Parts: sequence; structure tokens; C-alpha cells
Amino acid sequence: MGDPATTQNLESRLEGYRTELTGYCYRMLGSAFEAEDAVQDTMVRAWKSFEKFEGRSSLRSWLYRIATNVCLDMLNAGNRRARPMDLTAATPVARARLTARPEITWLEPVPDGRVLPAEADPADTTVERESIRLAFVAALQHLPPKQRAVLILREVLAWKAAEVAELLGTSVASVNSALQRARATLADYDPSESDPADPLDEEQQKLLERYVAAFEGYDMQALTALLREDATMSMPPYDLWLRGHDDIVGWMLGVGEVCRGSKLVATVANGSPAFAQYHPRQDGEGYEPWALIVLEVADGRIGAMDFFLDTKRWFPLFGLPERLSPEG
Repeated sequence: MGDPATTQNLESRLEGYRTELTGYCYRMLGSAFEAEDAVQDTMVRAWKSFEKFEGRSSLRSWLYRIATNVCLDMLNAGNRRARPMDLTAATPVARARLTARPEITWLEPVPDGRVLPAEADPADTTVERESIRLAFVAALQHLPPKQRAVLILREVLAWKAAEVAELLGTSVASVNSALQRARATLADYDPSESDPADPLDEEQQKLLERYVAAFEGYDMQALTALLREDATMSMPPYDLWLRGHDDIVGWMLGVGEVCRGSKLVATVANGSPAFAQYHPRQDGEGYEPWALIVLEVADGRIGAMDFFLDTKRWFPLFGLPERLSPEG
């Protein structure tokens, strides 16, 4: 390890697995920041113990074993992450109140580029993109940590049962049993599939263009036409969430009226279309960050709008500008 060429080669080999490991850890932990911490810890542990790596498994398998142990340690120390819909029933707009829940560990969005390898088989990419959707990662949080690892390794990453058993130090029968229980639990939370969005087809592109026009123009009739009848809207870190056209529009024309005059900048998050929402500054000098909006598109309409309001965390992570000029 003292040879600079050997050191550089090892660094390069380890670094080649960073993105896929971050995706794995994100699914396990539900947090972009914790996933990056877990992967960094994995890399440090691998670096320090590389001389003990005897090559009995592939380097990739060895790194996943380390990453799994790091994630299991982190999960044993804290609470599972949640979305507002995991905590309460939908609130009628007449009773809607913004109540922050600082004690809740919220599920976090993640930029696609941090967790999806740039070069991959299109079929694999579809599965991986679907499995970082907010609804799917939220459903994973209901699984015990080891069941969560089994399901991700088997169903998302297509590992064989024997490979997972070796990684976890258990039997194939135990892995198969854990997978069966995990599937049953996941079915209860029904993380229904969204429309494929990589790349966006012409109809999806038109849908998003109409969404931007409706939102920036604050045209609630046009916005309603784009939403499924059972569409949902949430606003972490508040526990409020709404379901249905009437309640969503009622909110947007009530407390949500503050969003009028906003500008949207397109991005992607969790395998889904997303927008950075910028709000007019009070001094009139352009626009300032207001929310990261992650959309779920299903059956050609918008099924969910999740507004993540902690822009000081999300906008730097997504590489979004700190402000927009008056021209937007």
C-alpha cells in the first residue's frame, strides 16, 4: 500500500463503486446525506482493511458487505424515516394547519445523479429508477433493517440468494424467508408504479410544460386538469398532507396563496420529474428559494406533489442557484 501507483489504483477502483453504493445506502437509510456518510465510512473501512481482503469474493461484494454493516449500525441507532402520509390521515382543507414535527425523521429527496450509475443497462436503469421513488423508499422504511437489505439486494440489484446469504452470514433458506416476509409487508403499503421517465416522452414533456404554465400563472383550473382525482400534496417538515382536487386547490388559494408569482426551474429527483420553486423576493430584486417540488406522474397525470421546504439543505445538494434574476 506504500507504492503511490498501487495507492492511486486502489483509490480509483473503490471510487468506481461510489454511485451504486450511494444508491444502495439511500434505499436503506432514506436520506441522501446519511447515504453519503455511510459510503464514505465504507470507503475508509475498505481502505484501512484492504490488506485483509483475500479476494475470496469480488471487490464489489466485499464493499457491499461493508456498506450493509455500516447501514445496519446506523439503523439500529435511530428511527425509520417517514413521509407525512405515514403519520396521519389526509386533512380536509377546512381543518388544515401547518404543524412542524421536529421530532420526526423525514424521508429525504435525492438527486438522480448521486445514486444512479451513468452507464447501465436500460432494463437495470428502469428498475433502479423505480426503486428510488419516494413512495418505494418510504415503503422500504417499514421493513426491519435486514429484510430491507435482502429485498434491495435480491429485487433491485438482482443478487442471487446464495450471494446475499454469504454477505449477511446466514443461510439461503433464511434469505428466502426474509424476502417472502418483506414482499408481504411491501404489498400492504402498495408503492404503486409511476410512468417511466427516462427520457421523458413527448406526452410527459407536454404535461410538465403545462404544469409549469399553470403553476407560474397560478391557474388553478389548468392545474386541476393535470392532476389525478386522488392526487396528494405534502410539505415536509410539516405533517399536513392533502388529497384530491378540491382540498389541494382550496389550500393553494388559501394559505398557499403565498406561492403566487413563483418561478420553476426543472431538475430531477428520485427518478421523477422535479422543480426548484423560487418565490418573489420582498425587495423585488428577483426570486429566492422556496421549495423543491418532486412530482409523481402516473397514467399521464400528476399523482403527487411533494414540496420539500428546507431549501438550505436541498438546493445546494441539487446544484441549484441561490437566487434568480428579476427576469427569472
